Amino acid sequence: MQQLPRRLQSIDVFRAITMFLMIFVNDVDGVSNIPEWIKHVSATADGLGFADTIFPSFLFIVGLSVPFALHKRMQSGESKLSIAGHIILRSLALIIMGFFHVNLESYNEEVTLLPKAVWEILITLAFFLIWLDYKTTSKIKQYILQSAGIIILIVMAVLYKGESPHGIVWMQPHWWGILGLIGWAYLTCALIYLFSNGRLKLLLAAFIFFLIYTTLSQTALLNPVSGILRYCWFLNGGSEVSFIMSGIIVSVIYRQGNSISTTKFFTIMFLAGVGMIALGFILRPFGGISKIHGTPSWVGICTGISILVFSLLIYLIDIEKKGNWFDIIKPAGTSTLTCYLIPYFLYSFMVLFHINYPAFLSEGMGGLLRSFAVAFIVIFITAMLEKKNTRLKI
Repeated sequence: MQQLPRRLQSIDVFRAITMFLMIFVNDVDGVSNIPEWIKHVSATADGLGFADTIFPSFLFIVGLSVPFALHKRMQSGESKLSIAGHIILRSLALIIMGFFHVNLESYNEEVTLLPKAVWEILITLAFFLIWLDYKTTSKIKQYILQSAGIIILIVMAVLYKGESPHGIVWMQPHWWGILGLIGWAYLTCALIYLFSNGRLKLLLAAFIFFLIYTTLSQTALLNPVSGILRYCWFLNGGSEVSFIMSGIIVSVIYRQGNSISTTKFFTIMFLAGVGMIALGFILRPFGGISKIHGTPSWVGICTGISILVFSLLIYLIDIEKKGNWFDIIKPAGTSTLTCYLIPYFLYSFMVLFHINYPAFLSEGMGGLLRSFAVAFIVIFITAMLEKKNTRLKI
């Protein structure tokens, strides 16, 4: 009976591909005259664009990594309370970054001392100073740099003024931002995994609960204002925790590889992937297929796609040893948060120095090639920083 490989390089490759595509779809959103299926669908549409599948894949990968990361800490002798503290601190870092990022959307340059681009550069610089991997730096230098980062964030928060229908406002969590959503969902799912001891039945029960919660959030039963059931704000609409928990479950099944043959594992994954896509279409009456509204149909379909893609990557990377095919984007999978934050510098400097793309790079094929080029440039910068041991670690 052929056994599954114990080490999974495919998770890093999947993460690298997803981060590359995340940078691409974020950039291509400003390109005109390209096929609509590439972009996000509108808030009123019942459908799925290619861009709508990227964030779910990233959340799924977050879940895939949880059992491996926490098991490694358990093997090193860390107590559950210590690991829980690590989970909380990691989540808090993501929530803080997401909180600052989401307030960029309502930043008011007219009444704030700093231009928006400068404020964006400074908060991103602060993130680097606070959460850099300081393993090769002296403790004194580390504390000085981290203190500088904290001071910058405090000053930026004090200076901030945003606009709202009710006038000028201070920073507030409109929707937590991408990193904040990941932070809350990771906190919930990682703690469930930790204190359930990774028992598959309990994890499946949690996933089913989250999926039901996601479905109810599209009905009058669950509403932050008028719902009959209490709306749990840290679960958001339930979609993010559903994606992460699905990744955890797949990872747990994989880690049972000593008792599962390769053929059996791929059969289970194929059935699970197809089954989740089918479930997504079955749940379509509850809000349709919508990323913006986080509908259960979107969760089901994208979870199924993620399972099938991950299974394919396990075969290509871990069994057929084709990992070198993806070496060019590898840094996006090993320095992912660094890679995610670099565009905040890139776009801000473009605004400050009034750099605009020529028309042929803003539409059609030229625009698509530009967005691919931007993704490669960001990963190249990430690789250069990685070589200098400059990467974020939370």
